[in-house]
Amino acid sequence: METKQIVIYPNDILSTPTKKTDLETAQKIAVDLFKTLAKAGGLGLSANQIGEDKSVCVVNVTNPFFLLNPKIVKKEKEIVYKEGCLSIPDKMVRTNRYEKIWVEADNVDDTLVFGPEKGNQVDNDVLVLEAICVQHEIDHLNGLTIFDREYIPEQYRRTERKYGRNEKVIISKGKETLTLKYKKSLPYLEKGWKINE
Repeated sequence: METKQIVIYPNDILSTPTKKTDLETAQKIAVDLFKTLAKAGGLGLSANQIGEDKSVCVVNVTNPFFLLNPKIVKKEKEIVYKEGCLSIPDKMVRTNRYEKIWVEADNVDDTLVFGPEKGNQVDNDVLVLEAICVQHEIDHLNGLTIFDREYIPEQYRRTERKYGRNEKVIISKGKETLTLKYKKSLPYLEKGWKINE
């Protein structure tokens, strides 16, 4: 079984968005991707990881499938996840991902949903892994790697002002604002929330 060489990071092809392609070309590339993926023992692979400047990727977590010119159209529930990459061997990176995503691709008619589902026979951890894999491969097609998604915890600073444990404070992160007792705000502050002074 002939397989392709996997491109190792850093390499310009991994940091450049891929070009859209047609179904016939994508099917041929998908065959090479699946063969290479099977030999490497990974869960997903994108065309630019084997040197092809085409918007095609394959994923094999619950079932093998390929995506042509895919794009994520909706995301839900941000999480931190530890992942590796065949183009970045022997390195695990904590990343910012989403537990559930909706994807459109030119080789499927409907919007695909990846992530946990109520009543599904497959373990939800596996379904989350599949959603992460799809995000990972679409990132590759957009010229992004796990280093671009790396989770960097925000260091929170204790303010100069001293707060009583039961004193009410207003905290915010982005557009969200909460009012609660100082002692209850501490877990939020550790996650990057700030006290509005």
